[in-house]
Amino acid sequence: MILGVGIDIVDTERWAHSLDRIQHEIFTPRELAACADRVDRVEALAARFAAKEACLKALHAGIQQGALRLIEIVSDPSTAPTIELLDAIGERAREAGVHKAHVSLSHQEGIAAAVVFLEGTKVPAEEPWALETIVTGQW
Repeated sequence: MILGVGIDIVDTERWAHSLDRIQHEIFTPRELAACADRVDRVEALAARFAAKEACLKALHAGIQQGALRLIEIVSDPSTAPTIELLDAIGERAREAGVHKAHVSLSHQEGIAAAVVFLEGTKVPAEEPWALETIVTGQW
């Protein structure tokens, strides 16, 4: 079952002006190393940033200090990119019933984008709603 969907788009020209200043606050060393020698480094990192934002949207989570570094986009030239959710973000995903995260990255001149789908089993509410709950308004 799909538990969450997120999408984000980044203006790569604007992104390029901030990248050197903020890259270590957003990306893990593994992500920076994966993109270091790429001709399209700025666009590749912008797409990864978009994926992190999309993942937070899919989790219904805001940007907390350091949260972007807890979402790691892992690349392998022979396969599609994957997402690893670390520490508090990983725990939040597990508590929400997320079993798998799917990500798609794209970029072209001036734009980078990503979409994230979170798949899993919906965790039941502590107390199921009943007609009485709705009628009385006591949640």
